[in-house]
Amino acid sequence: MRTFGVEEELLLVDPGSGAAMPVAGHLMDLHARGGTTTNASGSGGSGPGTQWAPLVHEFMHEQIETHTGVHIGLEGLAGDINAGRAWADSLARESGARAAALGTAPLPAELHTVALPRYEAIRERMAFTAVQQLTCACHIHVGIASPDEGAAVLDRIRVWRPVLAALSANSPFWDGTDTGYSSFRTQLWDRWPATGPIEILGSAGAYRQLVDALLATGVLLDEGMVYFDARLSRHYPTVEIRVADICLRAGDAVLIAALSRALVDTAARQWREGVPPPAAPAPLLRLASWQASRYGIEAELLHPLTAVPCPAREVIAVFIGHVRAALAENGDETRVAGLLHNLLARGTGASQQRTAFRRTGSFTDVIAESFHSTG
Repeated sequence: MRTFGVEEELLLVDPGSGAAMPVAGHLMDLHARGGTTTNASGSGGSGPGTQWAPLVHEFMHEQIETHTGVHIGLEGLAGDINAGRAWADSLARESGARAAALGTAPLPAELHTVALPRYEAIRERMAFTAVQQLTCACHIHVGIASPDEGAAVLDRIRVWRPVLAALSANSPFWDGTDTGYSSFRTQLWDRWPATGPIEILGSAGAYRQLVDALLATGVLLDEGMVYFDARLSRHYPTVEIRVADICLRAGDAVLIAALSRALVDTAARQWREGVPPPAAPAPLLRLASWQASRYGIEAELLHPLTAVPCPAREVIAVFIGHVRAALAENGDETRVAGLLHNLLARGTGASQQRTAFRRTGSFTDVIAESFHSTG
């Protein structure tokens, strides 16, 4: 069974006003004094070992990143997601703040880049794009047997990723405005120079050639700025799927992780069986991603195999049919069915945020309500 793990970025906000607070440095100091945390299953974290440090700096002082351990079962992964969120929020409380699972900051914010040389260089190079970069995503790492398998997986999951993005949509508000998007984080992120879908490559060598060509331009500071929707990890034997907003609810993050692993399993099996990847050009996939960003699951998505607009729930059903065998093999089918039922019944994080705003008329109240949903 394939291993998987999750990285989540959380907003740090004032518990009274909801305004973003630059307290990540204080959280990291508290975390360092508290040492590392062993997860319940005893499995390792993002790298080898039996302990994992669940908090790391992100780009801005108004956010923090959590890492789960490496798991083969949903139960352990869910435990780590909840524990990471709880730990971040506990340290935020000690810092006079709260941790909120929101993809963008609903209120205007004065942002402060973390004073690390790489981040400062990125800010200098990317100018206003970096100055405004306070967004929170959920990245799923899924284990692969080899770089060639990883490249084959990237080729075969391209058309399905917008469905994951739609299910995770959790960033309708930004800078005091309802943007009209379900995932405005996606729109902000797509301003960076090496984001989005890529063409079918066919091999790990071709992937490497593409990355090297991008780096040779001098536009990107380093390989870490290759921000494709899915990429081969630089550090671990994984495919990293990067399209999801941080989910408002931890259970939705578990769902996205389970679906991502099943998608990788299905793609790897197709590769072994000689099934070619769907021949969708990258510009068409960018339109599918835009549609998912705009509407989430509230309207139509582009069908992954035909690019024809279809009701979102119909497209989700096609996705589930595509990965059902892998879900069953992983023992995840029943739990995923329950998690998906819950998400479809209550709506995405974006839908829940808008419901809260319609009821209260206050972004501050929307943010406060997110504290109760984050776990």
